[in-house]
Amino acid sequence: MSGTTGGRPGRTPARPSTARLARARAGLEVRQFVRERDAVAFVFAYPIVMLVIFGSIFGDQPLPDGTPFSHYFLAGVVATGIMLTSFQSLAVGIAGEREDGTLKRLRGMAVPALAYVLGKVGMVLATSLVQLVLVLAVARVGYGVPLPADATHWARFAWVFALGTVAGTVLGVAFSAVPRSARSATAVVAPVVIVLQFFSGVFFTLTSLPGWMRAVAEVFPLKWMAQGLRAALLPETAAAGEPRGGWELGTGAAVMAAWCVLGLALCLRSFRWTRRDR
Repeated sequence: MSGTTGGRPGRTPARPSTARLARARAGLEVRQFVRERDAVAFVFAYPIVMLVIFGSIFGDQPLPDGTPFSHYFLAGVVATGIMLTSFQSLAVGIAGEREDGTLKRLRGMAVPALAYVLGKVGMVLATSLVQLVLVLAVARVGYGVPLPADATHWARFAWVFALGTVAGTVLGVAFSAVPRSARSATAVVAPVVIVLQFFSGVFFTLTSLPGWMRAVAEVFPLKWMAQGLRAALLPETAAAGEPRGGWELGTGAAVMAAWCVLGLALCLRSFRWTRRDR
């Protein structure tokens, strides 16, 4: 009787595909993010505050190649905003979800880890896009920073933005396994973010940094994201101000893509639904 309806054998509902679950998770993640008003304010305000601070200090002080510092610095602000929204926010937030039982409940609902990760990617892409629009508007109106000049530069901006965001997201999910608890997460994650920002030429020009710092930064995606965004925002003549005298877009794309693949592999291999001590 329990297996029939109207005399016909009952059918087990088909399990939703991973792609469908990922889309549903992305929508839910965005709604949950919007409800956290303090987090929303911080994520959207941080890059704008940094832009205002450095723009006010250095103004239009030109770099050796003639590029105003406010124009140069915008790419770093966008890159660090993406890193905050993706890597730092996720590494800390997922540690909290693991501790408060959210992940344990999702596991009980048989949500695949891949769908969970892709849902985070979708959420970060959406929120980073809003953050980007706000930062570009402030830079353009407040400091006269020109936007990409043509379709080619906009396309360059788009793929650097997408690769950098995906890399930061999957690495944030993977790194969330490092903190032992939600309480220690910020203390573990924040120093990594701060060091990478200074090493990657976010706050200063790369040519002003020691060679060993630049060598370390070249291993990670933040440096290449900032450099790729400069390639989209600045004139081609500004490439002479880079350490090797060019934008190195091919190398940057390869490094960021490699981190996307490696980060996803680390997510699926090291992702844990519960704390290590449970």
